[in-house]
Amino acid sequence: MPNTQPKTRNAPSSRRTHSLRLPLITSRFPLLRMSAAADIPALRTALGEGILSENEFRGENTLNLSLEALPKALAFCKDKLNYELLLDISSLDHFGEDPRFEMVYELASLDDKRHLRLKAKVSEDESVPTATHLWEAADWHEREVWDMMGIPFSGHPNLKRILMWEGYPYFPLRKDFPLAGRPTDMPDVAFTGVAPLEGGPFVTAPGAETVAKREPRARHQE
Repeated sequence: MPNTQPKTRNAPSSRRTHSLRLPLITSRFPLLRMSAAADIPALRTALGEGILSENEFRGENTLNLSLEALPKALAFCKDKLNYELLLDISSLDHFGEDPRFEMVYELASLDDKRHLRLKAKVSEDESVPTATHLWEAADWHEREVWDMMGIPFSGHPNLKRILMWEGYPYFPLRKDFPLAGRPTDMPDVAFTGVAPLEGGPFVTAPGAETVAKREPRARHQE
């Protein structure tokens, strides 16, 4: 009876190949864990008392800045420390506190080896200087913060809503905005029927027979 077992003559060479690759991956792994810690002394020198506090957690470095120091800090990171990428701009609503809002900037080097987070608190009657002259990506990020949180950006070239329509009177990500939404007159738009997420509150329907019927949408509550 012929031998039907697969040949394993080439298996040892395959193992040798993997054993040669492992040291390369291991040697490069520490580079992927680099942080922005080496840049903090230069930022301390440049910003002085503009840095209110510092935080390091699991290799992530965060600087809490005064609003006045924020523009200088962003320019210094871009022009002097080579943080070429603006990954994100987001905001927090500390409802009931003053300052109420907080801006958060996520920066990275082009080789993705250094990540730095800058934060600055903003009162309700203050505006934030735009960063569009430093990173073009700041344009839509700032428009989204304005649209959802109502934080204005001075010097922005086109500060219009990006998700809601112009004339919408609320800022949906503020903590005093109800989860179920607020009745609002809607302009004429190209809707042919009720939008799946119109209204609220949004709940799922567990056990429904299709994914479309299970996904969150406005449903009448019993």
